[in-house]
This record gives sequence, structure tokens and C-alpha cells, in this order.
Amino acid sequence: MTNRWQKLYQEKCLDADAAARLIENGDRISLPTANGTPRVLWQAIAKRIENDELRDCELTVGLNLNAPDICKPEIASKVYYRDGYISPLSRPMAQKGIIDPTPFRFFDIPRTLVEDRDYNVVTMTASPMDKHGWFSAALNCSHSYSVTRRRWEKGLPTKVFLEVNENAPTVYGQNHFHITEVTAIVEANWDLIALPRVEPSEKDVAIASYIAEHVPDGACVQLGIGSLPDAVGKQLTNKKDLGCHSEMIVDAYLDLYKAGALTNRKKTFMPHKSVGTIVVGSNELYEFVDNNPGVEVHGIDFCADPSIIARHDNFMAINAITECDLGGQCISESMGIKPYSGIGGQADFVQGAWQSKGGKAFLALYSSYTDKKGELHSKISPVANGWIAISRWDVQYLATEYGCVYVKGTGMRERVKNIVSIAHPDFREWLVYEAKRLNLIDSTTDINIKNMRKVI
Repeated sequence: MTNRWQKLYQEKCLDADAAARLIENGDRISLPTANGTPRVLWQAIAKRIENDELRDCELTVGLNLNAPDICKPEIASKVYYRDGYISPLSRPMAQKGIIDPTPFRFFDIPRTLVEDRDYNVVTMTASPMDKHGWFSAALNCSHSYSVTRRRWEKGLPTKVFLEVNENAPTVYGQNHFHITEVTAIVEANWDLIALPRVEPSEKDVAIASYIAEHVPDGACVQLGIGSLPDAVGKQLTNKKDLGCHSEMIVDAYLDLYKAGALTNRKKTFMPHKSVGTIVVGSNELYEFVDNNPGVEVHGIDFCADPSIIARHDNFMAINAITECDLGGQCISESMGIKPYSGIGGQADFVQGAWQSKGGKAFLALYSSYTDKKGELHSKISPVANGWIAISRWDVQYLATEYGCVYVKGTGMRERVKNIVSIAHPDFREWLVYEAKRLNLIDSTTDINIKNMRKVI
């Protein structure tokens, strides 16, 4: 049987140019996130687009770190490039409108692409085939794997292109393709993109310490990526029997594992397993997840399903936002209305944490920022001026370097008072004034800002 799979592998193994020629006019193509996007195959597809050999194609991409050619204006302008999570590569074109920023809740993407957009092509990076004919696409299962499975469940024909990379880890979970399911294979052993660790700032450490106070032993924790999640991870190393169910499996979990804090023993759903849909971080992290029975990667419509999240007792969702207002509305994917990143699974995990027994959802931001002229600005505004990612009635905890407050179910008087208390001290008086001027609160409402925390 092994020889049968090897023979089929050789029949389907093509060079990148030959594989790219199997893409047709009008195809709708799903590209996964970060290392999940095939690098060499997309160089070949980009050439076809640039040479006007492909027309009327639509792409949905998330956090493009691996296919820079399709972000070039001369190529992006020739396809309908929908960006679900803007990366540094795609941001300039997204802000000019050449790439189309597309608002998504991560959990909803597979259903949307299958039922509303009829996506018929998936491209993914995969580990080498095992003796049974299976490939692991676990670097980034995310929406693309889920799109494929949803289409096949509906009996819809789907072209699957795998770029096999010897450096890609093999990870347990539901993230595999069989050689019989694959349209074409390209071999390309490029080095995986490893993201540098960012040392947490004083603000990160302060925010993390406030959040950590609310996290009990045995909690199941969801973390994003960056300096703030790293800081939270460091603040949780003294906890016991933490679990992982997350959109991303990042280095902070590896730190917790090394410290003995991450055991997954107390998880009430899928115990003894760290579960995610994306693995992104250091080379050490990629080595850690490789053939590790304690780690599983699944499609995003499993990982970010609020009903699945809610099956974990004491679920702690911890995510960063860019701005909030006095009503609790949160912005996370834009700077004002200028596209910057994406919402990812934030809304899904906020909802799932609320439904979890003992669950909590934390949204964190710096209270202020300094512009290029050296002027200080508040990141808490009277009324949000941007695209709302998390509605005011869904927000539970808001945290800045000045504290962590609970706003779920509160009225505007309580919200204004609580949120002003975690604003930068230089802007608190202004925020109270604006709240009264805009009739967010009664002009006679007393908010004593003198007793609010003034130092980090």
C-alpha cells in the first residue's frame, strides 16, 4: 500500500510553474495565514497574473507574510484580493484600496467562502507525506482547511494544492489531507518564518499583572501574539494546571509549559491537549509542536466556535485592541477608519468566554500614544471614530496600564466612571467633560478623578 501512495505522489508532484497552470480564469482561491501560504507556488501564480494569463480570480488571504508578490500593485490590481487580516506586506495596498479589507469573524470565514462566495481552490503548506499517504497542514489550518472539508461535505469539487516543505512540522489533530484528495504537489524546502520575540514594555507588564489577578489555577487560557500576550504569559507562570485552547499557539504557551504552569489537566473539554488553529512564533515553538501528542491543530470553525470555547470551564480570553470609547465600543482592526490589521477570532472568543462557566474575556490597550510630533493622545475616546470590532454590550473586562475594570451589564454612568479610571491621567478631566457635553451622563453626575490611579 505504501508503494501505491508513493506512486500517486510522484504522479501529482509538479514544478511550481506546471502546478500554477492548473489555476483557471475565475477561480476563487483561499490562502491560509503566515507560513501556511505556499511561497514558491504563489510566486509562479503571481507571474501568471502579472502576464495576464489569469483573469477574474478572487483571493481571500489572512496575514500574508509569505507571498509578497501578490501584494505588488501591478499584480494585486489584476485580481480581487480580499484581505481578512492585513499584514505589513499588504497594508500599503489595503490603505490605498487596491487590496480590499474584508471584515470577518474568523469562525464565519469558511461558511462565508463556501456558501456565499463559492471558493473552489485551496493552497496550503504541508509537511512531508507519511507512509499512509497523509500530509499535515498544521502550520496554519485556519480557514483554508475548513473550506475544503465544508465543500467536500457538500459534494462540491475542490482543487487542493499542497506545497510540501520538509521544515514544516507534523502536528496531531484534524488538519490532514490524503494524497488521494490532492490535485497537485509542489516541493519547496524554504525556511519557516520565525517571528522575533518582543520584550514586554513597562505598560505590557502592568496590564498583564492586572489581568493575571483574575486568572485562577486550572483556567483555560487564550492568548494572541505580541508583547502583551508574552507579558501575560510571564505573569501566569506561577499558576497551576493551566490549559490552552486558542486561535494561535504562540511562544507564550511554550514559556508556560516550560515553567510547569501549562498542563491541560484541568480542561473540561479535550483535556491533556493544547489546541489551536495556527502555530506561529519561534523555531523552538515549531520544534515543540512537531509530532507532539500534547498539541492538536484543527480548523477555525472548530477552534473559534463559541459553543466549543464555552465547553471549557473558566475560559480566559485575552486580546489586544487599538481603541475604545466611554461606552465600551472597541476598535481592533483599524486606526480610525484606516485599515491596519483584522479582528481575527476576538469576537468569537469574547462570546465563548462569556458562555463558559466561570469564563472571562479581557480586552487590553495602552491608555495613550505619542504621535510623530511628540504629542500625547488618548486611546480612550468619548465616542469611537473607527470600525467597531467588539460591541459595547459584549465587552466584559477592559484593561490598560492603569487598571482593569468590568463593564458588562453596566449603565452609562458606571461605564464612564470605570473607563475614565483606566484612561491616562492627562485626559480624564477632558473625558468627563466630553461625556457630560455629549449627554452620555447627566451634567450633575459626580466622578471624582482625584482618587484614581495616577502611576503605572
